[in-house]
Amino acid sequence: MSNMPFRLIVMGVSGCGKSTMAAALGERLGLDMVDGDDLHLPESVAKMRAGIALQDDDRWPWLDRIGAYLSQPAAQGRVVACSALKRVYRDRIREQAGDVCFVFLDGEFDLIQQRMQQRVGHYMQPGLLDSQFRTLEKPQADEVDVIRLPITESVQDMVQQALQALQARLHPAL
Repeated sequence: MSNMPFRLIVMGVSGCGKSTMAAALGERLGLDMVDGDDLHLPESVAKMRAGIALQDDDRWPWLDRIGAYLSQPAAQGRVVACSALKRVYRDRIREQAGDVCFVFLDGEFDLIQQRMQQRVGHYMQPGLLDSQFRTLEKPQADEVDVIRLPITESVQDMVQQALQALQARLHPAL
């Protein structure tokens, strides 16, 4: 990332804390933030409410809308909470948005399942967590635009770790 505005994706399976983390990073960095869930087509939301896992054909238009949102001019940049579970999804966003950094919230199934069971009013059903983990392709070492954070840390600590990693990417000589 150079002098370009920040384009961040906070990614991971449902229930890992993407929306909370994206909002915290957006506030700290002065970035516009959107929850990727808000960019789903109504048909996709209806499927998830019914406990039906989305297929790639459901996701392509959604990923394109996320990439388009990120690529729009914004003074400081933008941050989106988006699962981006497969590498091909992350590549699709990269193609649309250009220079983007992913913040991967990495956590164990049991912890995330516990968090999801405590959520109220979210359309993503806890029963879909199995399909999320089956779909997840954790970012590999060659995806150099990914910052991996363990979700066992507090949000404040994760924000601080993300900011340090972003700073190192912006000014590697410092």
